[in-house]
Amino acid sequence: MKAYTSNNIRNIAVVGHGGKGKTTLCEAMLYVSGATDRLGRVADGNTVLDFDPEEKRRKSSVSSAMAAIEWDNTKLNIIDAPGLFDFEGGVAEAVRAAEAVLIVTSAGSGVDVGTQKAFKAAEKRGAAKFFAITKTDSDHRSFYKTFEALKEVYGNKLCPTIIPYMEGNIVKCYVNLMTGMAFSYDEAGKATKVDMPDDPVIEEMTSAFMEAVATTDDALMEKFFEGEAFTKDEILKGLCIGIFDGSIYPVYAVSGLTCAAVDQLLYGLAWSAPGAYGYAGEDAEYENGEVNILPCNEAGPLAAVCFKTVVDPFVGKMSFFKVVSGKLCADSVAYNPRTGENEKIGKIITVRGAKQEEAKEIIAGDIGVLTKLANVKTGDTLCDSKTILKLKGVDFPAPCLSMAVKVAKKGEEEKVAAGLQRLMEEDPTIQYTNNTETREQVVSGLGEQHLDVIVSKLRNKFGVEVALEVPKVAYRETIRKTVEAQGRHKKQSGGHGQFGDVFIKFEPFDSDDLVFETAVVGGSVPKNFFPAVEKGLRECVEKGFAAGYPMVGVKATLYDGSYHPVDSSEMAFKTAASLAFKNAMPKADVAILEPIGTLTAVMPDDNLGDIMGDITKRRGRVLGMGPAEEPKMQELVAEVPMAEMGDFSTVLRSVTAGRGSYTFAFARYEQAPKDVADKVIAARAAEKDE
Repeated sequence: MKAYTSNNIRNIAVVGHGGKGKTTLCEAMLYVSGATDRLGRVADGNTVLDFDPEEKRRKSSVSSAMAAIEWDNTKLNIIDAPGLFDFEGGVAEAVRAAEAVLIVTSAGSGVDVGTQKAFKAAEKRGAAKFFAITKTDSDHRSFYKTFEALKEVYGNKLCPTIIPYMEGNIVKCYVNLMTGMAFSYDEAGKATKVDMPDDPVIEEMTSAFMEAVATTDDALMEKFFEGEAFTKDEILKGLCIGIFDGSIYPVYAVSGLTCAAVDQLLYGLAWSAPGAYGYAGEDAEYENGEVNILPCNEAGPLAAVCFKTVVDPFVGKMSFFKVVSGKLCADSVAYNPRTGENEKIGKIITVRGAKQEEAKEIIAGDIGVLTKLANVKTGDTLCDSKTILKLKGVDFPAPCLSMAVKVAKKGEEEKVAAGLQRLMEEDPTIQYTNNTETREQVVSGLGEQHLDVIVSKLRNKFGVEVALEVPKVAYRETIRKTVEAQGRHKKQSGGHGQFGDVFIKFEPFDSDDLVFETAVVGGSVPKNFFPAVEKGLRECVEKGFAAGYPMVGVKATLYDGSYHPVDSSEMAFKTAASLAFKNAMPKADVAILEPIGTLTAVMPDDNLGDIMGDITKRRGRVLGMGPAEEPKMQELVAEVPMAEMGDFSTVLRSVTAGRGSYTFAFARYEQAPKDVADKVIAARAAEKDE
């Protein structure tokens, strides 16, 4: 591929709802542009961008993938993002690297959740927005139905750019409103220019297009009202202004499967999508704490952000970088502000799906891959050591579903941990913890399919077979009555014996740990044995009493006892303390405490009642509700036992059709109801029997 300057580079994230044809459209763009010599199909598992074995098996994207396209003396870096909500991390990566977002939906669809989420992500990033309505030539599908549905949501900013001319349910040709030309396409996707159809729908759409262009410039608006025709340059200028300032969202009718009008889409993106040079500048935080805009300038100081990491079995670690300023060159040195270390830049490559090609450099505004940077993580900035700065990282969604990992073969826990650490490098939406209290390895992700992919990769990449189970809950125990008990340990077996005798008062206390005090008078228990008594009690408290969970909220006061000048020892008093604990607990009214979390859920207005009902079934208490920041959305705050939250993410996604989201954080422990406590005690007893 030839070298391109920043003003001839376009970085475009392709996003949208799952199953709407994003990857198919990207494959068509590659084929039409000549980047590939065959048209890959998702159903056949031979696409350039869905190259991962998991993607081929599932027939859908599970991670972002990139390919560079040359079209009309312009380089288009296309980043295909997954549409399934369980793989939203790929959307975050794609949008972070792009200045333009192509939102893909299909003819006949309404405004689905994926479209709304894609639009929101583009808005948050400040990226230019384009719409592609695919499958326009499929039977019983209406481009205009989808266009009107989008217009209801996004208003007059929606600007028809390429539209189909229909005769009945058949697409006869595609009309380019930018150029005023029409083209028909054969079965191979080859374009033939045809006469502009005489159709009132086309006239209406042309008027809407011209009005949208006119609103971007006073001179054009005046010309529009006077009924004068715009020149091609005026149309392109007005369109670009509107796209850049966010007042125009161009809409393209295409068919990825047959490649119809894909060439027109490529021209539109090359002509009107923001070029990196004029649009890719970003806020940079400098070493002194100041935040200033860093222009996209090849001659400027180096600033590049790692937006994606892949661990390739042959090349090793691959770090995908978007260069904002300066350039990354092979065999140069760059500084990593996070680690405070210099990184030696080795091999630089560009990728087209799985295909790799060496490059000498990555200039400002472009995207490329650096290999074998062991200490670089997704979100890191590389810069010049003389101008230290940080760029914003990647805004990944937080994982919401946690499961315990159970190995099929004992002793492979370390392989699981090592495999998950490698997967977390590639996918920061994965979290892994080793819960020492419940003795479980817990993995967290964005949903059931996400976790299923993790299990599959552990098996296929790292050779370890695992199953997922609902993780255990870390309960606690406490006492509700004040009791006193004696612990007396006496043993004689020849030579020195063992003797320890203590009287201890146990009482409820507001604490997260055992509170130990002494009130011994007269030296009935020498002070040098106090630590042994405390140690014995702490070991007992850690093991619990009713169900084997650690105890909290207990105060123990050693107030009396006796000793033997020869036979007493630290071990004897430690044992005596444990006997006092065991004697006291049956009378102390031991209770089970369960962890309670604070749930903050956001959902559409229409789903509020259903979610409130579900939270009530989970023994939750609603604390409040009100309008969320987004229109037509409600925010609900509740306290829910953590043991009841296992499938909440699945239920919320199902009820809200993917529109809902939530956060859940531990708040405190409180006493569990008797029926719950009985089940917990019975379950622990069953575990011990096993």
